[in-house]
Amino acid sequence: MALAVKISIASDTLSLLKRIHQHLAGQGITAYLTGGMVRDLLLGREVEDIDLAVARNALEVAAEIADELGGKYIPLDEENRVGRVVLTIADRKWELDFSTIEADIERDLARRDFTIDAMAIGLEELISHPQSPALIDPFHGQDDLSRGVIRVVNESAFAEDPVRLLRAVRLAAELAFKIHEDTEMLARRYAHLIDSVAGERVRGELLRLLALPHSGQHIDYLEELGLLGNIFPELAQTKGVTQPREHYWDVFEHSLRTVKAVDFLLREGDWEYGNREVLAAVPWSEALAQHFSHEVGHGSTRRSLLRLAALLHDIAKPQTKTVEENGRMRFLGHATEGALAATDIMERLRFSTREIRLVEVIVKYHLRPTQMSHEGLPTSRAIYRYFRDTGEAGIDILFFSLADHLATRGKHLDLAHWREHAEVMAYVLARRAEEEKLTVPPKLMDGHDLINLFGLSPGPRFAEILEAVREAQAAGEVTTREEALKYIGHTLKIPCRKDM
Repeated sequence: MALAVKISIASDTLSLLKRIHQHLAGQGITAYLTGGMVRDLLLGREVEDIDLAVARNALEVAAEIADELGGKYIPLDEENRVGRVVLTIADRKWELDFSTIEADIERDLARRDFTIDAMAIGLEELISHPQSPALIDPFHGQDDLSRGVIRVVNESAFAEDPVRLLRAVRLAAELAFKIHEDTEMLARRYAHLIDSVAGERVRGELLRLLALPHSGQHIDYLEELGLLGNIFPELAQTKGVTQPREHYWDVFEHSLRTVKAVDFLLREGDWEYGNREVLAAVPWSEALAQHFSHEVGHGSTRRSLLRLAALLHDIAKPQTKTVEENGRMRFLGHATEGALAATDIMERLRFSTREIRLVEVIVKYHLRPTQMSHEGLPTSRAIYRYFRDTGEAGIDILFFSLADHLATRGKHLDLAHWREHAEVMAYVLARRAEEEKLTVPPKLMDGHDLINLFGLSPGPRFAEILEAVREAQAAGEVTTREEALKYIGHTLKIPCRKDM
C-alpha cells in the first residue's frame, strides 16, 4: 500500500521531470522515480542525479529522451538495458539514469541493493502531487531512513553484485548512517567477492569514499569488514612488518594512520595525538584549500588522491626490508619500488593516466622534503631541484611529508622537531609563490649559443650545461646573459670562442 509523504522538490528539478513525463506519457510509457533520488527527496537533500525505472526498453527510452532534450546518450549496461542521458540546462549538469522494469515495480525494487534505495514514486504521481506524492515502499526503507540504517533488501544482494559491499560503506559514510548488524555480517561473509568487480566500478566507489571528511575512519571500516585487503592485496602484505624504533606502528598501521593524518592537516579530520599547537604550525590558506579541491580526473581531486597515496606510500617496504648485523633496519629503494607498485594497482583499478602520474610522483618522492635540508632552511638551489623533479605534485608532497611525520611518531611526537619540520615546509611553500622563477627561469642561453660561442657539438652534455645554468639562476648566482656566459666559461671550465 502506497502512503503519501511530504517532500520538497526544487523547481528546476520538477521542470525537467515535467518535460520527461510529457514525452513518456505521449507514448504511454509508465515511469517511476527510484533509488537515490527518492532517498534524497525524503531526506530533504539536494537532488544531484535522477533515477528513472521505465516499463519499456530503457536503452531506447534514454536515446529518445537525449534527442528530445538535446543531451548525450550513453548505454551503461546493454545486457540489463540501462541507459544514461547527460545534459546541461541553465549551466547545471544532469545525469538521468534509465533502467528497465522487467515485470512490475515491486519486483523491480526487490532486485535493488538497500532498503533505503528500494522505494519508488510514480512519475505521473509526482507531477500531480509534487508536495505529497504516494510512496511505494515494500521493504520499509522509510523506516530505515528514519533510524539511520543501511540494510540489504535480501541476503543475496552482495553475491548478486559485490560492488554493493563498497557502496554500503560509502552510503553509511555519506549519510552518517550505520550498517545494520545483519548486513554487516553478510558483508564480512562476502568480502572476498570484491576482487571480482570491474576495476572502474571499484575506483568510482573508492574515490567517493576518499572524497569525504574523516576518510581515514572509513578506510579503517573497510579493513574491519575484510574489504581493504581484497581491494589491495599488496597492502595486506605490510601487516606485521616491523619498523625502526622511531616508528610507533608497523608498516600497515602506519599507512592507515597516514591517511588520518592527511585528513587532519587538510582540516577534514581529527588526530588523536594532535592539538591546536600541532595544527597551528602548519600553513593553511584559501589558496591551499582550492589547490587540494582541484579536479584531477572524473570524480577525483588532489585531496582524494593524496589520501590514496598516503595509503599506498610504503607498500614496497616488505620486499625492500633488510636488517644489518648491528640490527639496523633499512628499506632501500622502497619509494621507487612503491611508485611502481602504486602504478600497477591504479592501472588495475582503471585510474586515468593523469591520476596515476600524480600518485606515482607523490609516492616516489615522499622522502624528498626531509632530504632538502639537514640543518636550517633549504637553499634556493635545493628548492629549485625539488620543484623541478616533483612538478605539479610538489605542494602535495610537502603536506604528505608532514602527515608521514605524524603517523611515524604517534603519541611520541616531539613538538620542537615537529615545528622545525613545519617551518621548513612553510618556507618552501612560501617560495612556491615564486614558482615560475624557480622552475622555469627566463632562458638566458640555448643550444645555438653553445654551438656558436663555445664550439660544442649537439649531444647529451647540452642538457647538462643548460640545466646547470638554470640551477645557478634559481640560486641567484646568475641573472643576466653575460653572467651566464661567464658561468659556463669560468665555473664549468668551458672556454668561449668568441668575445663575451
